[in-house]
Amino acid sequence: MKTKKFLIMVVGLLVILSLSSWAETTKIKEIGRYTLVRIKGEVPTSEVMKMLVDRYSADIKYGFDLAGYGDLFLPFLDQLKAENFEADTWGIGDTAKWMLFRSRGKTKIVQDIEWAGKEPLPIFTFTVVKDYKHYEFFIPRACGNVSLRSIKEVIPDASCDIKVSPVKANVNDAISIDMSGSQNALSMEVEIFGPDGSRVATQSLNPDSPKWQTKFATPGEYTFKGKALNAKGIPSTNVCEAKTYINFPPECKIWSSCLPCENYVGRPITFDASNSTDPDGEVVKVDFEIKDETGNVIDTFSDTTKPFTLEKVFEAPGVFTITAVVTDDFGAMSEPCKIEGLEVTQKRLFGGVSIFPKWARGSHGPYVGAEVGISYFLIPHKLDIEAGVGGALALKGEPWKSIGMGDVLVNYHAGPAFFGAGAGFTTAVKETRDADFDLVGNVGFDVFNNWSQVGSIFFRVRWPVGGERTFADNHKLILGFRLRF
Repeated sequence: MKTKKFLIMVVGLLVILSLSSWAETTKIKEIGRYTLVRIKGEVPTSEVMKMLVDRYSADIKYGFDLAGYGDLFLPFLDQLKAENFEADTWGIGDTAKWMLFRSRGKTKIVQDIEWAGKEPLPIFTFTVVKDYKHYEFFIPRACGNVSLRSIKEVIPDASCDIKVSPVKANVNDAISIDMSGSQNALSMEVEIFGPDGSRVATQSLNPDSPKWQTKFATPGEYTFKGKALNAKGIPSTNVCEAKTYINFPPECKIWSSCLPCENYVGRPITFDASNSTDPDGEVVKVDFEIKDETGNVIDTFSDTTKPFTLEKVFEAPGVFTITAVVTDDFGAMSEPCKIEGLEVTQKRLFGGVSIFPKWARGSHGPYVGAEVGISYFLIPHKLDIEAGVGGALALKGEPWKSIGMGDVLVNYHAGPAFFGAGAGFTTAVKETRDADFDLVGNVGFDVFNNWSQVGSIFFRVRWPVGGERTFADNHKLILGFRLRF
């Protein structure tokens, strides 16, 4: 039993001694016997570095894989190409993690090494940076062996950078946030504060996705506060802030020079948007639109000159909607403002006065006369009825007498021309005659028509009805000018 325990102790001791020997550091007393790269002269030179990159890159890659540092191979080659070296020494007793060398034509590696030479070994050092770690390599001046001297974790402080564009925008415009300028950041974060100081949004970003877009429905100034966090999660301390201003849209106001617009067909009506305002700028344009009762657009107008008015003459009656939209100096547009149900009516009832020469029974009884009356359009532009009374002064003496007269007519209008018929009354033109009831024919032409006033030339024929009076002996002719108002 004692013998068995003794054997177990001996085996355990041998295992411990074996492991201890495996973990021992390899002491190197001389260099240059087993070189990875056969070179002449001392490294590094441009030619030697080019040779290492071009001729021995496969061997170096094999060695890096053998050491378990394959991900450093490409950064290592880039550093060789940069030729950024410093002269140094590998002191007696100094260690390195591993060294690549060549033995019997094969790349090999020795790990956990220590320089045990008689004097410090001259070397060239350079550093490869990857993933917040600094890998210090060296190459002895006397050979082309590659050695990893040390690894230092260097996590720099993050520096935050934020850019916001545009610095001024309209409501619901896209606002771009860019934190790609942040340095040494593993992640970023931006907080947005509204015009009242309250936080309205928070967004996380990262170096692979450092940009973001948003928009705002409320005008005012917005503040963007960013921070960047390094690999240890420590936030940046530099000021990282930007602002953007969301433009207030203008406010539209419109009024009409008449409301309701009775008897305004043919007369100018002014629509005025000059009282529209913009709280942070000025109004620079007004777009007017007029629709009829069925919703059809009958007119549009854009005014870029103050006082922003539209003068419109409606040539037919109707019910209209007038809409205005104002634009400010930053391109923001207001909500539409409207005048709805604007009824524009046509003048139907006119007063009138006529002056005329008149002849009774041909040229035997010349007169000059005048008449006042009224007219009413039964159908606008088409059919009216008029009534007038007046008198005529006889230009000859006996037997002709000055007369009184009146008539009622219905006229049909075809553009500026019109014609009609009706009945009239005329007092006796002679002592020997009685008063007449006349049939009246009427034709004429409007010389001018501004809708509220109409000037016309007319010609009328009157002849009495009843008895044995013939047209040839009893007609009356009138050529005159009539003004309706």
